[in-house]
Amino acid sequence: MTNLKKGIIENGIHYTLHGDYYVPNLELPEVPLQTIGHYGRLRLNYLQEHRPGLYTRLILSGKLYEHLAEIDQISRRRMEQIIPGLAQTDGVEEMLKAKDQMAWVRRMNNIRHRAEEIILNELIYA
Repeated sequence: MTNLKKGIIENGIHYTLHGDYYVPNLELPEVPLQTIGHYGRLRLNYLQEHRPGLYTRLILSGKLYEHLAEIDQISRRRMEQIIPGLAQTDGVEEMLKAKDQMAWVRRMNNIRHRAEEIILNELIYA
């Protein structure tokens, strides 16, 4: 039996001997951890289930968490823009809140759900 080296370098890649096979020493770049909110987690689940190629590419490039944090921030800002516009279009005003709080809550919940559907279709599932 031949004596195999514990490590070799070929084509600029370091390999380590594990059993009978040389396995490349791959390391991901150090990236700072960023907090990911609701929309970032939704995007992560979508990428894992429906876009495995893009998911793998983002992991290997070290940009997955940066991408998820960016999607989360953009989604939150977009929600802050859409909700007041839809409320104004639907005529939901502070007068309605003072007059009939339950009607105001129902209409605002409806607006919030519509805005979230817009964001899901524009940013999360795109």
